[in-house]
Amino acid sequence: MLSTLHVRHFAIIDDVTVEFGPGMNVLTGETGAGKSILVDALGLTLGARASNESIRAGQQRAEIDAGFTLVPDSPAAKWLEEMTLDADGDCHLRRVVSRDGRSRAFINGNPVPVQSLKTLGELLVTIHGQHEHQALQKTDQQRDLLDHRGNLGKQRRAVAAAHAQWHEAQAELSAVQDAQGQREEKLAFLEFQLKELDALAMEPDEYTTLSPERDRLANAGQLSADGLQAIAALYDGESHNAQSLLAEASRHVQAISAIDPKVADITALITEAEVSVSEATESLRRYLDGIEADPARQEYVEQRLADIQSLARKHRVEPDALPALIDRLRGEHTALQRADETIEALQRAADERLQALRKAADTLTRARRKAAKAFASEVTTGMQTLGMPGGVVEVTVEPRDDEVPQVHGQDRVQLLVSANPGQPPQPVGKVASGGELSRISLAIQVAAGRHDGVLSMIFDEVDAGVGGAVAQIVGQRMRELAHSGCQVLAVTHLAQVAGQADHHHKVAKQTDGATTQTGIDTLEGDARVEEIARMLTGVDITDASRDHAREMLK
Repeated sequence: MLSTLHVRHFAIIDDVTVEFGPGMNVLTGETGAGKSILVDALGLTLGARASNESIRAGQQRAEIDAGFTLVPDSPAAKWLEEMTLDADGDCHLRRVVSRDGRSRAFINGNPVPVQSLKTLGELLVTIHGQHEHQALQKTDQQRDLLDHRGNLGKQRRAVAAAHAQWHEAQAELSAVQDAQGQREEKLAFLEFQLKELDALAMEPDEYTTLSPERDRLANAGQLSADGLQAIAALYDGESHNAQSLLAEASRHVQAISAIDPKVADITALITEAEVSVSEATESLRRYLDGIEADPARQEYVEQRLADIQSLARKHRVEPDALPALIDRLRGEHTALQRADETIEALQRAADERLQALRKAADTLTRARRKAAKAFASEVTTGMQTLGMPGGVVEVTVEPRDDEVPQVHGQDRVQLLVSANPGQPPQPVGKVASGGELSRISLAIQVAAGRHDGVLSMIFDEVDAGVGGAVAQIVGQRMRELAHSGCQVLAVTHLAQVAGQADHHHKVAKQTDGATTQTGIDTLEGDARVEEIARMLTGVDITDASRDHAREMLK
């Protein structure tokens, strides 16, 4: 259950802490005092979208902390354990919204993505707003309510997964079928390209091999001249060459060595250098022997490279990428030739997935029809205890006209209501007044809430539009729900509802003429009597209204 809520610098709230207890809690106060603002603040800790516009004027950030006490083995406790975020049965959620638009989220002191707050929040609290009866008129909302009440999430996910698989197969089939319309034209073009490329008959590494050869053939004279000059410098030069200079140096070092043996190693190094010069000279001679002008070969290489480059430019690839291009085009050609076989296989796959989708949708339909009876019965009972004794609800599950089931199934779910005896059930928006819609919505929320597995339910002025004896019954229903193992927090303007709470909190605005802020007090004894009396009579509280309030609290 929700145990504490601490709000700082949010909207008109400066710094407020409130403690909630088990059972039924109510928040009361004048219109605009900030009751729903507290609910909005709690919503942020449950993953709602944040806006820097909600930060109190003059402050740089808003901070909201919510503390929960968890039941062992509850869905929320198990989730925290799976995420390694558990903390000995406690759960603290924190949200910080900065003026620069950034938002940070924490679970038990650990920074987490906001989506994690939302996932955990759905296991901790359900919030029912005062305008939910408007959404109740939408058929999609009615379908989702039924699925929620019937705990049909597994069946819906199965349908959604089957729909995604069918859609994927159908998209692949459509792409191949679209390409089939241009198949002959594409085949002819591919055959022309392959004929041209095959005529070139290019070897895999031919371009990288021919390019250096072209350079050698084109510069044969320069290569020979430079090679002869190098040999002369190394060995054949008449006046000076490396070989003769090394020989002279060797004689002088040997003379030194005869006197001082320490230079013996230098002699060995010079000898090695003489050997290296000889080997380099022989290697150059062999290289020059292989160089000869070959105009015919040079012309062939030049033309061959020009042909390769021309075809590469035509296909907008690098010359050495032409062999890979040939392989790719040949693969496309083969695939187009086998397109008929591919289409048949894809069509079979799409048909199989469509059958799987229809099977999953049929399973969901059967589960919905079973759940619809129990849901309608519970909501009917709830309506009749909320001042609509002749009220009846029917939940119909009829097939849609779609040839293929949608991602949410193949059913049209509709909530039909008869608010008065003798009136045939009709769509909820056509037969119910605003007050009746609020009560029907409350009956639905209570019926759905009993099956949530969530231990805290918040009703934000869902009792709007009702009063008198009906308001008394609304309060009783909330109290019954709160005493059946579910904590209830109700934001209300009705004394008949507030009077039945186990814990009463009053929200009020305070101002010093320059600033305004919201404060909250937990009421007991005479203070609670005074607040109930105010809710009954308004500004002028009388002894009679105080006596009435005391009677209600009994």
